[in-house]
Order: sequence, then C-alpha cells, then structure tokens
Amino acid sequence: MPTYETLPRFAADLDRLTPEQRRKFRQTVAAFVEDLRAGGRFRAGLRVKRVQRTTGVYELTWSMGTGPAERATGQYGPALRPGTPHVIWRRIGTHDILTGVRGQRSQSTTLLWPAATNFIVQAGGP
Repeated sequence: MPTYETLPRFAADLDRLTPEQRRKFRQTVAAFVEDLRAGGRFRAGLRVKRVQRTTGVYELTWSMGTGPAERATGQYGPALRPGTPHVIWRRIGTHDILTGVRGQRSQSTTLLWPAATNFIVQAGGP
C-alpha cells in the first residue's frame, strides 16, 4: 500500500474544494493507487505528466465536466517502507495551482495510504 504526505498548501487547497470536487478526487486517487500497485504505466484517463520547468513534480488531471479541469500536483518522496511508493501531495485545484510550484517543501503530514475509497473523506484532510 503506498504511503503519502500532504503539504500545508495542499490541505488549504483541499478545504476550498466543494464536496463534489473532493468526491471526484477520491475516485481519481482510487485509480491512481490501483495503477501504483500494478507498477506499470498510469492509465490514459489519469493524465499524469511532469509539470513543465520542474524536476520531479507531476500533475494528475481529471475532468470535472463543465468548467476547468481539476488537478493535483505531487512528487515522489523517499520510500518510508522498502519498495513502496511515497507520494507528497503539493497542491489541488484548477490550472492556477501551477504557478509557483517550486520551493513549496515545508511542514507536512505523513500517513500510510488508507483504503482508496476512504482517502480524504472530509475537507480537513486525511
């Protein structure tokens, strides 16, 4: 099971999402975790790609229907358990979160990845 941590800015962004946006994020993370476990490539529908002009920061994008696509940015951190991916969630929101992506490493919360269906149940984070 992958581990993860959230940066304070991610938690603040998450608090601003609507319940529907958080629900869609949980669904997207369930697919993301499934692909991480499989160890292969991410499915095309997740649209995982490197954020331009960064090293090691990726975005995961999903459609919210009408309006701008939502996305979360993150990076891989040192494994907390051997052979297990560790994801550091940086930001979540619309394309606007991509400004100022560098240098956001600050205090964070580290957790074991919960069952994908229970991931970030409330606005306040895990």
